[in-house]
Order: sequence, then structure tokens, then C-alpha cells
Amino acid sequence: MTDERTTVSMPRIGDPAPYFEAVTTQGNIKFPADYSGKWVVLFSHPADFTPVCTSEFMTFAKMEDEFAKLNTQLVGLSVDGLYSHIAWLRTIKEKIEFRDMKNVEVKFPLIEDITMDVAAKYGMIQPNESSTKAVRAVFFIDPKGIIRAMIYYPLSLGRNFDELKRVIIGLQTADKHAVALPADWRPGEDVIVPPANSCGVAKERMDGKDENVYCKDWFFCMKPLPKEELDLG
Repeated sequence: MTDERTTVSMPRIGDPAPYFEAVTTQGNIKFPADYSGKWVVLFSHPADFTPVCTSEFMTFAKMEDEFAKLNTQLVGLSVDGLYSHIAWLRTIKEKIEFRDMKNVEVKFPLIEDITMDVAAKYGMIQPNESSTKAVRAVFFIDPKGIIRAMIYYPLSLGRNFDELKRVIIGLQTADKHAVALPADWRPGEDVIVPPANSCGVAKERMDGKDENVYCKDWFFCMKPLPKEELDLG
């Protein structure tokens, strides 16, 4: 039996974010060059004027200042045209209420991608889900333009925005403090001291030369990292 599933090409963690130029609701952009020095959350949605996407855009807009305090720019994308984007965002502001949100103005750029060129570069079109709409992809791109994390959701499932923010904070924390983060880590909780690359260094940790480090075994050491030491804006 022949496997007819389509293989989708997409960038990987650690790759440079694929370059593109595009028209957006906030003018033309060159990506990721225009955001050099910032973290970027690049995300796709299936279509304008759809309910799940509307709830997501209102949530992103509400949290935009929170991301900005983390030196993070939001950039959206769908395969709709610019005028559809503008009309949809106007409708959101003028007519839509969701949870405690209303009169929500989306100020971050929303990319026009009617040719699906950008979506194809980022593996956002996955034919076994839809050949005409982008899935709910999220790319976390660092200030050097490197892809650091990716999350993909199907069309039917809205994203968890607490997790999207946690990923940005976690990546920044891991970079700044040279640590790893345990399951369900939240800012202010203890962090993992990465396993040593030699037995000698591992023994040094176990011997308690760093008084803040405590070890469960040679490969599992942790230390406190107070919330005050994080760059949370």
C-alpha cells in the first residue's frame, strides 16, 4: 500500500529564521532583519473572520504590552489579503466582545500571504490538516534571528497564551543564567544546573562548593533563582 501523506518542509530549532519581505497591516517588513535585537513571536492563523482566530488575536492584543516588556515583538500571518486583514481587525475593535475584552485594537503587524510563500517557508501549510489554510504555528525567534522553539496546533484548537509567554521567559532565563528549566517551571521557582561535562566538575557540585546548589544525584542538581533576578519588564 502506498503512503500518500505529504512531506512538509519546515525550519528546525537552531536554524536561522527564513528571510522574507512582506506587506503587513503596519507597513512593509523585512523579516527577521527589521527585528534584529528583539525576540519575535511569529504566529500563523487559519483565516480572518473565524471565531477561534478572533479570540486568539484579541488575547494577543491584550498581552502585547506584556510581551513588549520582555523585548518581544508579535507578528501575525494568514494567507488572507491585506484588505481582509484590515476589515477583520476593524470588526474586532468595533463589534467583538470576548471574556473581559472589548474595543480591542490590534497594533502589531499582520502579514498578507495570499501566495502562501511565507507559510510554505515556515511549514505552516500542512496538507493533511488543510491545503488552503495555515495551521496555528508559533515560532520563537531570538535577537540574532535564530529559531529557538516551535509549537504547532491544529485548526480546531486555540493556543494557550500563558504557555507562549512562559516559553519566552524560559528561553531568556536559560540564556542569561546558563540554566535549564524543569517541568512546569514558573518564574521564581528553582532551576536546574545543567549536567556537568566532566566527572570532576560534577564532583565539585556534589561537594557543595556552590552553596546555592543542591543535588539529588550527580546528574540532578538545582538552585534557587529568585523572580527578582529575571528580566520580566
